Amino acid sequence: MQLLEFENPIQELEEQLAKAEEIKKAGSVDIDQTIADLKNKIEVTRKNIYENLTPWQRVQVSRHPERPYTLAYIDAICDDFIELHGDRQCKDDTAMVGGWGTINGQSVMLIGQQKGINTKMRQYRNFGMANPEGYRKALRLMKMAEKFNKPIITFIDTPGAYPGSEAEERGQAEAIARNIYEMFRISVPIICIVIGEGASGGAIGIGVGDRVFMLENTWYSVIAPESCSSILWRSWDFKREAASALKLSAEDMFNNKLIDGIIKEPLGGAHNNPQEMFKIVKQTIIDSLNELKSIPSDQLINNRVEKFSKMGVFNEVN
Repeated sequence: MQLLEFENPIQELEEQLAKAEEIKKAGSVDIDQTIADLKNKIEVTRKNIYENLTPWQRVQVSRHPERPYTLAYIDAICDDFIELHGDRQCKDDTAMVGGWGTINGQSVMLIGQQKGINTKMRQYRNFGMANPEGYRKALRLMKMAEKFNKPIITFIDTPGAYPGSEAEERGQAEAIARNIYEMFRISVPIICIVIGEGASGGAIGIGVGDRVFMLENTWYSVIAPESCSSILWRSWDFKREAASALKLSAEDMFNNKLIDGIIKEPLGGAHNNPQEMFKIVKQTIIDSLNELKSIPSDQLINNRVEKFSKMGVFNEVN
């Protein structure tokens, strides 16, 4: 498994463990206790590191190349899944995936950004940066779910909406704004989960919901730390300071009442134990659906509007 820069102490211990296991295989020395001690020390070290992550380190974890992406969650938590394509206006955007699935027999519409698991797939998926047709596809699927009275689950994981000139020509800003406007008025339950990066309008374009959750090692902000650093400090060298100033971590977002809850990750991050992460996310979705399904649709909409209207701090000046 690829380790991040701040995980170097773990890497050193794992190298020692590998050497000890080689010696054990040779059969010349009994070092079972040494191996057990090293394994325990690795767990303790990993726990100490992950209990004290800085905001910038959480950003790094959210971008880990082995971290599970949207389709991995869908495949793991759904009994079956049928992907739907196209926005019926322009084309199909491969950075935005969606379709029908069943979770414990409950039909749901699942939508999310997909980054790609290798270089070729990342290019195919445009690194999870959706074009206007991606957001229009997402809205089309949400309207379909509303038509058939089925809940909507969105998985947010994007470095931002695609910023190219062709995206702007096709109405990127309008597409995202339209999604935000329409999601407030959709009459079925909407559950949004940030599973990786939650950057700018690219995230909020599928992020208006009755329940908004963030995985423990994710971030959600109007701008990425590097971009913030380049604007305020004219250099990317201050990305660590920018990450802290932006208050983008799940803990900060929850304390500021911008999300409804934090989903704990397995020790070492979601990529360290994906199967356990899938179970936790699935249970969170099931619990939320059970909570929301008894709320009348008009009350659901009113609660959603009221929740987002309360966000932020302002002062009225005479």
